[in-house]
Amino acid sequence: MTGAFLGWKKHVDVLQYPTKKGISQNAHEWLSMDSIMTISTSEIQAWKGPEYSSEIDKIDVRPDKGIVKIIYKEHYYSLQLDATSGKVLSHEYRASDLMEHLHDGAIVDRLFGIPGEMFKLVYSSILGIALVVFSITGFWLWYGPKRMKRK
Repeated sequence: MTGAFLGWKKHVDVLQYPTKKGISQNAHEWLSMDSIMTISTSEIQAWKGPEYSSEIDKIDVRPDKGIVKIIYKEHYYSLQLDATSGKVLSHEYRASDLMEHLHDGAIVDRLFGIPGEMFKLVYSSILGIALVVFSITGFWLWYGPKRMKRK
């Protein structure tokens, strides 16, 4: 199910909010990263409260749209800011990131603070190997009797 959701995430606004458009696409008119980070820190705490972490995981710059998306490390909320004015264009809950973490097992690493995404690595390795083994044995269970009937 999570794989299907991830496939549809760009086409369903509930899973991923549409990207807004900023004032200018000219990067020379944009605020500095320091200013954007300062604005995002104060805005997330004003929106969600001071108990929410303002530690930034990544800043997604969209030059063709003139915006930046601020994605936080400790929770699934994010902001879209106009890169020129710093105005908040959108407050978002990133359901697509939650789906991705459920899909690949990273949610367990996140919940229990497991470093280096070790659970995700082991989980995806076991499931990948199991998929290959089940595909081969499933094919053999289907093809084997047909082969034996011909002989």
